[in-house]
Amino acid sequence: MSELNLRRLRYFLAVADTLSFSRAAEELHIAQPVLSRQIALLERELGAVLLERSTRGTALTDAGRLIAEDGRQLLRSAGALERRARQAAQGIERLAIGFMPGLLVTPIVQGLRQSFPEIRIELVRTGWHDQVETILDGRVDLGLVRLPVPRRGLQVEPLFREARVAVLSASHPLAAAEELSPHVLAEYDLLQSPDAAPEWREARLARGLPVPTGGDHPHEVEIKLERVAASSGVAFLPASTARFYTRPDVVVRPVPGLASGTVGVAWAAGRDSAVLSRAITLAHTLRASLTTEKVLDVGAAAPRP
Repeated sequence: MSELNLRRLRYFLAVADTLSFSRAAEELHIAQPVLSRQIALLERELGAVLLERSTRGTALTDAGRLIAEDGRQLLRSAGALERRARQAAQGIERLAIGFMPGLLVTPIVQGLRQSFPEIRIELVRTGWHDQVETILDGRVDLGLVRLPVPRRGLQVEPLFREARVAVLSASHPLAAAEELSPHVLAEYDLLQSPDAAPEWREARLARGLPVPTGGDHPHEVEIKLERVAASSGVAFLPASTARFYTRPDVVVRPVPGLASGTVGVAWAAGRDSAVLSRAITLAHTLRASLTTEKVLDVGAAAPRP
């Protein structure tokens, strides 16, 4: 097999994402015949047919689906390598930390600066849709993530568990309740994917109510809260996120019976350095609570597995 051409791989992924040679060519700003020739050359290099074209359109073959999955990982790794090479050439010791909404990274930053006074630390706010992507493509060296996450290409260690809570409009009929149950909340619309709250979905089915499929579910916490404040619907958030985004037109209520979530720390598999190791150790000292602002508790920290 000849050396794999990353440009051709990128072209193939554009077609795999759109399942259209014409749309992919437009996105890549190249002529469609050029794109077709490059895909044909890639298939010759790999010794496999990746795409099938018919009157019904373009479809991935079994080999195409496998190469699309592996190819995305390869391109992310290549991008991460380029970023690290540029940083090394500048002679700057740098660590980028990604964090999901509500998770505080200040203790990690402070600890790193004590151990490595010259280090340059960058902070990257991530979301459900990119908390893994930013690690794999090199934008983030260490991520505080909400589990579960796909573990391919990653090292992942759990840090702590935290409760999830219901957020409602301050004018909601249930706003005065001290606590709520999935059974009661099942009467109201869920303003996020039902996959995020299987307890709500099961309670909904038990009450003979339909469970919506599809729909427009925003990733951003701020948009979720806007929708909560403007409707009679409900959303479930990690306790630390709900605490961080306190606002007067939204109330937070505990939901006994709602499974807790797990916060973890993740980094690219195979990465190792003194700075990264120290950051991982510091991450294991983090704690989250609805009743205290204290998030660093060295004495109670669980040892790394």
